[in-house]
Amino acid sequence: MTPERLAVFFDDIVLAVRTPDGLFDQMPSPLLDYQLPSVEGPDRIANMRSILKRGPMAGDIDWFPGHAATDAEILLFHEAPYLATVKEWDKEGAWATSTTYLPKGGLAAVRASAGCAIDAVRHVLAGKVRRSYALVRPPGHHAAPAVADGYCFVNAVGVAALDALSRGCRRVAVVDWDVHHGNGTQEGFYERADVLTISIHMDHGPWGASHPQTGGVDEVGRGTGKGYNINLPLPMGCGDDTYIHLTETCVLPALDRFKPDLIIVANGQDAGQFDPNGRQLVTMRGFHRLAGLLRDAADRLCAGRLVAIQEGGYNPAHAAFCAYAIAAGLTGHALDIKDPLAFYPEDGPLAEAIVTVLVKRHPLAAQWFAKTEKT
Repeated sequence: MTPERLAVFFDDIVLAVRTPDGLFDQMPSPLLDYQLPSVEGPDRIANMRSILKRGPMAGDIDWFPGHAATDAEILLFHEAPYLATVKEWDKEGAWATSTTYLPKGGLAAVRASAGCAIDAVRHVLAGKVRRSYALVRPPGHHAAPAVADGYCFVNAVGVAALDALSRGCRRVAVVDWDVHHGNGTQEGFYERADVLTISIHMDHGPWGASHPQTGGVDEVGRGTGKGYNINLPLPMGCGDDTYIHLTETCVLPALDRFKPDLIIVANGQDAGQFDPNGRQLVTMRGFHRLAGLLRDAADRLCAGRLVAIQEGGYNPAHAAFCAYAIAAGLTGHALDIKDPLAFYPEDGPLAEAIVTVLVKRHPLAAQWFAKTEKT
């Protein structure tokens, strides 16, 4: 296999805004002398950029600026009163939730993130490259059409998917392997059959008014969209083998049946085993293999059209190495950097049992998970 080039869309403005220091990712605690930098800071994205620029595959990466998403583009996914509220928050800075802060002027970074995601998709649809990566922050997959949540204000995946549908795509598949449930993306497409949403996540359940969705297997869509939302919640402590086996058993057959014109990856690295915001054990090797499986699916189903849009990943060092592994897997490059931190207790003996139990209780198993003839 000949490795391919990767188009990366990035805007420096996403590094210019920062959430105030506090209690991990929340407001400062008066009980503490030392407040922590927010985990959703620019350092994590700066390190992802640097490793892509300095790593062995740097010569096969082309860098592009993105545009600032317009109101009309944001409103493809979000409701107008909600966008008006975000604009008000932007004037002085505001906490949308106890963990979700928009700094004064931070909407510029939010627009850049959505614009980079749109441009990454358009670049692929125009046939300029088969794989692209929007390296952006803040993340977006928790933002529902009218709700900010989990550091997220504009759902870049949602906006980009709808822009793709407006440009001739008939069906778009979103595969979200961020460690947290992609609740905002689910909410935005819950009544649609032209976007298949698949979320692999730690089984963390809901976390309040901004995130009432459970991420459970019974959340399958509504109306026309019934059967087109697939949640794959995993217990804590799952590693490479479980994630890979789940993808082979559930995600790939679903993609084969759906036959998308484009695959978008909600690309979080917080399932990595050293992430402060997750409790899973995926290594560089695991992420590389997951990306390779989706690369093969894109080649088989949609002329290779595959776009990754950055979501979580909160260890500023290890998440960058995992992002590099994903970029290599997306493009067929060898994993040519050693994982600097991973200590991986093999979960192979548990992987089949975990996935078997999940499939047996999943109401969409018959619809999506049966193997199909490869096309």
